[in-house]
Amino acid sequence: MRKTTTPLARRLAAAAVALGSCLALAGPTGSAAAAPTDPVPTVFFGDSYTANFGIAPTNHQDDPNRAFCFQAQENYPAVATRRLADKGITLDVQSDVSCGGALVHHFWQEQQTFPLIPDLKVPPQQDALKADTTQLVVGGMGGNTVGFVRILKQCSDKLRSDEHALLPGTPVDPDQPAVECAEFFGSGDGKQWLDDRFEQVGWELEEMLDRMAYFAPAADRVLVGYPRLVPADTTKCLTAAPGQTELPFADVPQDALPVLDQVQKRLNDVMKKVATDAGADFVDLYATTGANTACDGADRGIGGLLETSQVEIFGTKIPWYAHPNEKGRDLQAEHVATKVEEVLTR
Repeated sequence: MRKTTTPLARRLAAAAVALGSCLALAGPTGSAAAAPTDPVPTVFFGDSYTANFGIAPTNHQDDPNRAFCFQAQENYPAVATRRLADKGITLDVQSDVSCGGALVHHFWQEQQTFPLIPDLKVPPQQDALKADTTQLVVGGMGGNTVGFVRILKQCSDKLRSDEHALLPGTPVDPDQPAVECAEFFGSGDGKQWLDDRFEQVGWELEEMLDRMAYFAPAADRVLVGYPRLVPADTTKCLTAAPGQTELPFADVPQDALPVLDQVQKRLNDVMKKVATDAGADFVDLYATTGANTACDGADRGIGGLLETSQVEIFGTKIPWYAHPNEKGRDLQAEHVATKVEEVLTR
């Protein structure tokens, strides 16, 4: 189904963007705006990379609906907010609705947070926006809509095993051997599946940014990309990180690692283009985290697929599943804070 934004919504969104542009141009030529003196009402949104799944302790332990969002108390929105405060920029965080597992359409549809308990749901993330007050919206989604965890399971026998059945995602085609996943995604049904995923994520991201402009017309929008997972030199991935026994990408074949990187780069390009076309700002984490991938040993900003994270579920610690560790979280916070400062002072 194609986008559902009404013509009126699109006209109002376009008018809001045009008005913002006119106001910006009306300032003194060559003058730089000062940092805002009042707190900036802000909403953070996103999936597990914004929630920073894997970092403990987590928020909302008293709310079963949000507990399974695995939102870290010290996720990058919290750390970036403190970084900005140190520079004299205060964010009044109205809400952080980031939730692990969120697809782009969960910005406007409710999300089931734990598949085994269908009644556990959270409302659409757009509900946090306040038309009369919200001035900044920051976060990122897209990886789950592209189906990155399904790609990982397509390429790994270990992830397909019963031992890891609770990790999200299912193989795209379980009848195709994991060892042949690079070939699978390079042609035929696998390539067509990827192309369809990217077509969907593109127009859903457009829809999401349109909705932000409609429901919070005075807000600056900052779309945050994903940190790089696989290095340019994939031989780095053939060595376990210090203190680890599993390789960073477990048994994913080495010839599939460039495929994972190509998928991520393609998603990054789509996100950047959609943000630019919509007049939003983009944080290009892929371009700035190439030395902190899952395969960069002690410098890794990404926890390995089966490396134990800090979070437990039913008494068992669960793997990072290629999510930012604390070092990666700090890198996210640094780059997001830098972009937000630029947006609020231009």
